[in-house]
Amino acid sequence: MIVLGLTGSIGMGKSTTTAMFADRGAMVWNADDAVHQLYARGGAAVEPVEAAFPGVVVDGAVDRTRLAAALGRDDQAFRRLEAIVHPLVVRGRLDDLEAAAAGGVKLAVLDIPLLFETGGDAAVDAVIVVTADPEIQAARVLARAGMTRERFEAILSQQLPDAEKRRRAHFVIDTGHGLNAARAQVDEIVGMVLAPGWTAPGPRLPETGKPSH
Repeated sequence: MIVLGLTGSIGMGKSTTTAMFADRGAMVWNADDAVHQLYARGGAAVEPVEAAFPGVVVDGAVDRTRLAAALGRDDQAFRRLEAIVHPLVVRGRLDDLEAAAAGGVKLAVLDIPLLFETGGDAAVDAVIVVTADPEIQAARVLARAGMTRERFEAILSQQLPDAEKRRRAHFVIDTGHGLNAARAQVDEIVGMVLAPGWTAPGPRLPETGKPSH
């Protein structure tokens, strides 16, 4: 089974693009959805997160507002949370991939917003970066309920710049030219990676020449 990592900055069209891959028979795994499931009632992260940050669980589920308040701006608190959640996310992802492969799925796409930042590009066969012009990106994001320019810029500051993502990608999908154009790019990628003899190219290094993980 071929495993592709898909990433891109906020507002670039990742969800729409992963849906196109799903339409073409790919198994799609979403990192954000995985965390939501871990935080939900009965999720594997509920008990350890409550133990680390007492009072953040309400009605059997992690309350994200309370968790955010507990974390504040404490980097050590964020690292403690990451140490709890990340192994659970990875375990769930591997289980899902194993089940997909056993079921005969030929292509899996992992939607991971911080793929490069977490070193996840080393765990996939190739990386797809979803992009769009900055003006289109900003218009999409600022149209979201509750979004402000300040919050948008704060989110961008935590993400690898789009230009660097594109430089390190094996495939780039530009979603700024309409759905049909994006579908054509998805079709081309699916056809290429599932073709007999296609070889995984391996991760590309950041500008420093050093691995990101």
